[in-house]
Amino acid sequence: MAIARYPSVVIDCPDASSLAAFYGEILGWRSDVNDGWVDIRPDDGSNCISFQSVENYRAPEWPGQDAPQQMHLDLMVQDLDHGESVVLGLGGTKAAVQPGETFRVYLDPAGHPFCLCLS
Repeated sequence: MAIARYPSVVIDCPDASSLAAFYGEILGWRSDVNDGWVDIRPDDGSNCISFQSVENYRAPEWPGQDAPQQMHLDLMVQDLDHGESVVLGLGGTKAAVQPGETFRVYLDPAGHPFCLCLS
């Protein structure tokens, strides 16, 4: 029997509010701001991604491993080209290395890699 529900992914970053706004816009989720911590969630509240501000934050390097990524988000989209235009318009960047055809790799404004994947 499960002892917990609704896991939250917590992402370290230099500015929790701005990174939460970036992902909140992509997903259409609302933000709940606390001291140095921001949660984004859909209107039904069923899931949550949290962002915490960290001093001396160092962005992961991808695909290099000098500062390896600890995790990444795969965000499902219907149209990769449209998704890309939204991500770039919000301040994300397209990664130089693109290893697949059914997904694209981007870096968020704090340098975390994430993917837009065809659903």
